Amino acid sequence: MPAEEIPPLRVAGCVSDSIVDGPGMRYVVFVQGCPHRCPGCHNPQTHDFAGGYPADPDEIVRQVKADPLMSGVTFSGGEPFCQPEALAALGERIRALGKNIAIYSGYTFEQLLQMGEQNPAVLRLLRLADLLVDGPYLEAERDLTLEYRGSRNQRLIKVSEALAAAGLAQ
Repeated sequence: MPAEEIPPLRVAGCVSDSIVDGPGMRYVVFVQGCPHRCPGCHNPQTHDFAGGYPADPDEIVRQVKADPLMSGVTFSGGEPFCQPEALAALGERIRALGKNIAIYSGYTFEQLLQMGEQNPAVLRLLRLADLLVDGPYLEAERDLTLEYRGSRNQRLIKVSEALAAAGLAQ
């Protein structure tokens, strides 16, 4: 069966060998476009929806597959849930490689569940994540000692457990 056609994906860039964007050695896809525009954002260049460039999903999969030390892929931003169809299709191919997925979102887990009621691709993408770092970056709550996040309001959520608690287990 041929792989699903992945809708167009707009990115600010991709980075391999990250150890700060989730557990283990990671490949990070920084998507382009963010409605949150958090003051003090670490990636302000990703805010403009017209910026960045179209990514080749096949090339992303090839790079992840080529590195046996890569434990997973992180979708960061920008705001990944502004491109849920493309990232869900890409995420399914990443999972098929046996890799885990982490997602950074300025939306809270609860907001994503509400968004998923209107747009099934949001829930499809969320279900692919092992780890979600949720909530906007709040400069007043900045804390550089936190694991994988920049402000105290942001949570590290084990998605399968949170979905089960919400009555949405797979």
